[in-house]
Amino acid sequence: MSDEIDTEVTQLFEGARKEGLSVIETAHDLHALGEAKVRVLGRKSALSSARSGLRGAPEEKRRSLGQLANAVQTELEAAVAAKQRGFEASERAARWDREAIDVTLPGDAPSLGSLHPLTQTVWEIVDIFIGLGFKVAEGPEVELAKYNFDALNTPAHHPARSPQDTFYIKEGEEEFVLRTQTSPMQIRVMESQEPPVYVVVPGRCYRRDVQDATHLSGFTQIEGLAVDEGITMGDLKGSLQLVAREIFGRDLDVRLRPHHFDFTEPSAELDVQCFACRGSGCRICKQEGWIEVLGCGMVHPYLLEWVGYDTHRYSGFAFGMGPERIAALAHGVADIRMFYENDLRFLNQFGGIR
Repeated sequence: MSDEIDTEVTQLFEGARKEGLSVIETAHDLHALGEAKVRVLGRKSALSSARSGLRGAPEEKRRSLGQLANAVQTELEAAVAAKQRGFEASERAARWDREAIDVTLPGDAPSLGSLHPLTQTVWEIVDIFIGLGFKVAEGPEVELAKYNFDALNTPAHHPARSPQDTFYIKEGEEEFVLRTQTSPMQIRVMESQEPPVYVVVPGRCYRRDVQDATHLSGFTQIEGLAVDEGITMGDLKGSLQLVAREIFGRDLDVRLRPHHFDFTEPSAELDVQCFACRGSGCRICKQEGWIEVLGCGMVHPYLLEWVGYDTHRYSGFAFGMGPERIAALAHGVADIRMFYENDLRFLNQFGGIR
């Protein structure tokens, strides 16, 4: 009877081995192999059922049958491990093929942007003045009120000094403002050097303006200053005529109209002949044939005296222009706020992302 039980249990183990090897062999991927492992080595496997038969085997046979059970389990585990290594090697090879990088191929070029149209305009204007022998100067946007107003011959009762027009920042005994113009740099530059002085000053300015199609509370300005012996209004007109023609067209005429600024005397506004209609009148120039571009004039003697220059020996001219207005005129933009809205549909017209 014990021999019959021995033979029966042995056959169960052999059957579990053959069945397990067959199930493992038929697994076609790692997922199927995981299911096969549970099927041949789990609690409900044929091997587990065969092990339960050891309880009825004679004591003298249990040792050899236990060794057989361990051998079958070891063989099945080895088969699973070998199958798994094969799948992993195949998957690794496929991944290498799938993710291989040919370093000799050109890479994907990133999208390229371009200069903002206002930056392009500022650089173009500055380059023109550099060609005329001017140097570039920069100064603080938070400025002393004495430089922004007092040194520029702006009286205490002037409307521009009102808090309704100017952003004030008070600190200690000195009064500070967000500069309303780049003109304070006229004083700072002249204080720092003796004549001759030829500088152009691009920078940001701030005023308490209601923003609309032609006004901004934060805007860009380009200041120009020339101080030397014998400078006249003819030098001013000739310099600005060259700049206007470089920007709007080489055959356009310019004119000076009398105006008033506290820090220039005489003062003028410079108009350029309409680049669209050539003076005949159109919607761009409001049927006038001329377009106002900037304010200018001869440096007021008060400024020269403030910095200690000899007003009998030296004279000079100054001007201030708004790149937003110039860019709008040059490109036919009706609303200068569009330059600050960062709408790519608008900016791409000037060579944006490509």
